[in-house]
Amino acid sequence: MGKEKLAAAFQTVKKRGDKAFVPYIMAGDGGLDQLDDQLSFLEEAGATAVELGIAFSDPVADGPTIQEAGLRALANGVSLRSVLDKLKEKKDERNIPIVLMTYINPIHAYGVTEFASSCAEAGVDGLIIPDLPLEEEGLVTDSLAENGIALIRLAALTSTEDRLTEIAKRTEGFLYAVTVTGTTGVRSVFKENLGQHLEKLREACNVPVLAGFGVSTPEHVTLLTEHCDGVVVGSRIVDLLYKGERDTIRELIQSAQISKVNN
Repeated sequence: MGKEKLAAAFQTVKKRGDKAFVPYIMAGDGGLDQLDDQLSFLEEAGATAVELGIAFSDPVADGPTIQEAGLRALANGVSLRSVLDKLKEKKDERNIPIVLMTYINPIHAYGVTEFASSCAEAGVDGLIIPDLPLEEEGLVTDSLAENGIALIRLAALTSTEDRLTEIAKRTEGFLYAVTVTGTTGVRSVFKENLGQHLEKLREACNVPVLAGFGVSTPEHVTLLTEHCDGVVVGSRIVDLLYKGERDTIRELIQSAQISKVNN
C-alpha cells in the first residue's frame, strides 16, 4: 500500500505506453455520501490515481472553481476527519490510489502522528501539502514514512534551479510540476519554454513528473505529455463533476491513453 501502490499504478500506465492522468476532486462537494461513487467512476473511467482535496478556510493554492467547491463542502459539514472516516469505510474495496491534498494547519490541528496513522488506516497513499516548504518538512516526514505514505512535492516555475533539483530528489510518488504562476484554474496558453522545463525536471527525478495547474482540454494533455509522464487536472474536473458532465470527464481522462488512440 502507500508508496508501493502509487508506484505500481504508474508502472502499469507506463507499460501500456500511456500517460498518467490524475483528476482532482473536492471531498464532500455534493455531499460526502457521493464520494464513493465519484471515486468508483474515476477509477472506471481510467484515472491513474485521484487527488482528493480537503476543504479549508484559507486555500492559498486554489483558484475560484476549487475555492467554491471547498465552500460547498464546508457548508455540508465536511472536515478532514470526516473524509478520512469515509475513506476508511471502503478502503479494502478501492483499487485506485488516493492522494490527499490539504494544508499544514488542519494537519497540525489533527495531530501529525495521529493524522499519518489515520491516513494509513483510510488507505491514503500519498499526500500533497502546498503550503509546506522544504525547510519545514521535518514536521511530517517521519510520521508519513512510518506509515508508508508518499510526500509529493510541488515544483514551482519561480523556484531556482538548485531548489528544483532538491525538490526533484526528495519527492516521493511523483513530482507535481506546476505549469503556471499563481493559483489553480483553467488556462488557455502556457509559457513557451514549459516543455524544456518539464524535461529538465524529468532528468533530475527518479519518479514520474506530472504537470498540473491550468490543464483543461485534451489538447493540453497531448501538448504537456510530450515532455512529462502525465497530468493532474483539477478545476476542469471539479466543474464538470459539479455539472454532472461525466462523459466529458471520461473523454478528458482517455486523452492520456495513447495506446488506445494508436490502436
